[in-house]
Amino acid sequence: MVRRMLVLLAAAALALGLTGPARAVQGEVYVALGDSAAAGPLVPDQVVPDLGCWRSDHNYAHLTARAIGAAVLRDVTCSGAKTKDMYQSQKTDLGSVAPQFDALREDTTLVTVQIGANDVGLTGFIEDCLNLLPPPVGDPCNDDYVVDGQDSWRVKTDALRPKLTALAADIRARAPHARVFLVGYATYAPPNGCYPTVPIIKADANYIRGTLMYFNQMLAEQAAAAGIGFIDLQTPSVGHDPCASPGVRWIEPYVPASPAAPFHPNGLGMKNFATIVTAAVTGALSQT
Repeated sequence: MVRRMLVLLAAAALALGLTGPARAVQGEVYVALGDSAAAGPLVPDQVVPDLGCWRSDHNYAHLTARAIGAAVLRDVTCSGAKTKDMYQSQKTDLGSVAPQFDALREDTTLVTVQIGANDVGLTGFIEDCLNLLPPPVGDPCNDDYVVDGQDSWRVKTDALRPKLTALAADIRARAPHARVFLVGYATYAPPNGCYPTVPIIKADANYIRGTLMYFNQMLAEQAAAAGIGFIDLQTPSVGHDPCASPGVRWIEPYVPASPAAPFHPNGLGMKNFATIVTAAVTGALSQT
């Protein structure tokens, strides 16, 4: 996964202020957990230390922290992270980083966590479906993932449910005073795709779309079951997927037009995700 990320980052490199403060609680101690969708690889500027995490100082966690006037932000999001990396050190190509849960403490008042895509291999799945030649020359990918009559991605997604239940409980144990939000993933493909702008054929684009919708539904269900908040990024990002034009899209395609890793949020996406996250966390606060 890390090697694949470096290849994608190289391709991106070759290709090339959130609104004012919202109502907030002064003294908020915000911990951001998650993978590359939260970290913001290649979105300027990448922060130190932990350069191997490809973490931006303009990802939605940083922008949300500024918007709510947080007293402390501990952003430990890291590209390539899986649920296991919440509990143990994560290896990157530039060294190991501490378990993300080390950032959770008694003083934590707010937690966002965006995790799970790497557990089931969704990034690799999208890459596998890239098809430079359409049928009948090109080979569709969607039928490769049916094993013994079962959709292997849905099987992997359902297998993640107990890990997320445990994850929510463990966050609460480490940060008992925190409001906790599980963050979903954005829209990565419109109906029927947009071949050849994004070289994924119609059937595969619809398969990717359906798979991610099922994955986000699972995240929402697990958040509800665990009694934590869920922040939907899929619905508001409709029309801002990699098929949209530069300046409109929030997720970059395989050959990015703005600084971001392929099939990851760009700066505009992070700005809009921060608006959504800010609204969610401040709205929940006003109800408590």
